[in-house]
Amino acid sequence: MQPAEPAQNVSVSKPVAPASPTPAPSAAPPPPPPAAPDLSRTKPLADKLVAKFPSAKVDYVKPRRVKVTVSPAQIKDAATFVRDGLGFDHLNVVGGTDYIAQKEFEVIYFVGSLSVPGQQDLVFQLAERMPREDSPKVPSLTEVWTGAEYHERETFEMLGIQFEGHPDLRRLLLPEDWNDIPPLRKDYVSPGR
Repeated sequence: MQPAEPAQNVSVSKPVAPASPTPAPSAAPPPPPPAAPDLSRTKPLADKLVAKFPSAKVDYVKPRRVKVTVSPAQIKDAATFVRDGLGFDHLNVVGGTDYIAQKEFEVIYFVGSLSVPGQQDLVFQLAERMPREDSPKVPSLTEVWTGAEYHERETFEMLGIQFEGHPDLRRLLLPEDWNDIPPLRKDYVSPGR
C-alpha cells in the first residue's frame, strides 16, 4: 500500500462577474420653499400711514412688527395718526441711535396697542432721522404718549437731542457736573479707555 499523498491546496479561480456600478444614493427632493410670512395684520397698517403721509418711508414690514420713518416736521402728526387712526395707544420705549458715518441721528418710538383686539402682540416703530449736529432739535411726543417723558429725557441726555415742547427736559441719569459730550455719541471717548 502506498502512502497517501498530502492534499495540495489548489485554488480554482472562478470567473468573477464584473462589478455592477453602485447606484447613487437617491437624492431627496428639494424642500419646498418657505411659506411667505403672513403680513395680513401689519402691511395694512404701513399702507394706511403712507396713504396719510406719502413722504413716509416703510423700512420693513414683518408679521408682528412695522417700521416707518417720517421727517421730524411730520413726526407729531404721524404719531397722532398712529395712536388715533391705527390704535397704537401705548408707548413701550424710545430709542436713539447715532449713525456717525451717515451724519444722522435716529429716534424711534416703539408703540403697542392695548385697546384694539388682535393688535396686542404687534409693535409699530415710528422713526425720524435728523442731521447729526451739536444740538439737533425735534418735537416732543409727550402730548401724544405721556409715557415718552422719561424716555425722551434719557435720549436727550445720552445723545444730546433736544425735544422741543418737552415739559421737563433735564438730566435723568448722568451726574449734574457732567461736562463732556453725550456718552452714547459714537465720537465720545471714555476717559477710562
